[in-house]
Amino acid sequence: MDFLHTLFYFAIAIGVLVSIHEFGHFWVARKVGVKVLRFSIGFGKVLWSYQKNPNTTEYVLSAIPLGGYVKMVDEREGEVSDADLAYAFNRKSVWARVAIVAAGPVFNLILAIVLFWSVLVIGETGIKPRLGSVSTSTLAATAGFVEGDEIISVNDKLTPTWSLAMSSIIATAIDGEQSIKVLVKTIDDQQVVRLLMVAASDAKNPDILYERLGFKPWSPKLKPVIGKILPDSSALLAGLQTGDLIISADDVSIEDWLQWVDMVKTHPNIALNLNIERDGVQLPIIVTPKEVIIEEKAVGKIGASVLAPEGLVKSVSVEYSLSPSDAIPVALDMTWSYASSTLKMMGRMFVGKASVENLSGPISIAQYAGQSASMGLVHFIKFMALVSVSLGVLNLLPVPVLDGGHLMFFALEAIRGRPVSEKIQSFFQQIGLSMLLSLMALAMFLDVQRVFH
Repeated sequence: MDFLHTLFYFAIAIGVLVSIHEFGHFWVARKVGVKVLRFSIGFGKVLWSYQKNPNTTEYVLSAIPLGGYVKMVDEREGEVSDADLAYAFNRKSVWARVAIVAAGPVFNLILAIVLFWSVLVIGETGIKPRLGSVSTSTLAATAGFVEGDEIISVNDKLTPTWSLAMSSIIATAIDGEQSIKVLVKTIDDQQVVRLLMVAASDAKNPDILYERLGFKPWSPKLKPVIGKILPDSSALLAGLQTGDLIISADDVSIEDWLQWVDMVKTHPNIALNLNIERDGVQLPIIVTPKEVIIEEKAVGKIGASVLAPEGLVKSVSVEYSLSPSDAIPVALDMTWSYASSTLKMMGRMFVGKASVENLSGPISIAQYAGQSASMGLVHFIKFMALVSVSLGVLNLLPVPVLDGGHLMFFALEAIRGRPVSEKIQSFFQQIGLSMLLSLMALAMFLDVQRVFH
């Protein structure tokens, strides 16, 4: 069921993003007078097609939903009838062809703006950007952050939720800024600026950077009371029930839930002798945490969550939304910020200043689609906006076979006053295709590696 859930939302996301991209090419082509023969979503075997008559566009849905294409009348791709010569792509001006080719990625960026705007207007619930305990020898500790600090802004950009605060800090560091200004509200209601100093070596990988930063969200100390119990779990097998209060484990007094979690983690496949309280009566119970491998390390899990008191979620949450008019400039800024960060990350990977592990292939993207959909509509919309930005930026790169490569040839044509020869274009397109296939192979390899890890 998880696989089908992931596959379903991946298909929806890719289907929408590809459709918008190809519709950009299609719509502008029609506007400048180019005849479109086929509008296809997907590649391979045709599953469905519609054509009003032989002189109109054929609309196609194909079996492999990892792309699409718009086939136009073009003398370079086959014989064109005399009646259609005036509508051929290759006979249009350079600027008309530029508009057609650029429309695909531009429409992806416009879609991202619309999606970000929707998220801002609908609003989202997030965790307050309040810090928990700050470990020594982390970048946060060096900058003077302490438990209870609430992040207000990063480099003067408001960050009302934990995810916005963390993504802003990480994106700023990846952009190459080594001094990041963070405005916080201290536990005694004073506003203080703290400067995060990030070395270039720390910003190579976002995951490693997050660990080096040392930020953890604040959470209250919770009593070690058993909440939800998973089926086929160690907790269920041992006879634990919702509402059980753990008093001690192996004669060690358990004061709070996190202490209990740490003990479970350090005892994979090792029996723990518990003393619990149930309905006012103390009972002995033996539970053996199951061994689970996480990041190549064996940890214990019993398959039970904490019983959270009423109002806890509300106390650590914040609602964030904007009016339709106020959301427009913020959505534009978010799209620009993510687009520039994506471009800078690609550049840093190209010169070896960022890890190639930042690449995501179809497996990772599918997993993110399923996870974001499970978290709710707003998270799924935001996921689609981020992928739409990446798709737009990637297609604008000056790599032959991508839209940006065609734009590069058109620019040379405008400068030289005549088109680049088809032989030269074909040569560079083969190089571009090899580069693209190599990049896709690397992304797939990293995806498979992540799955097995």
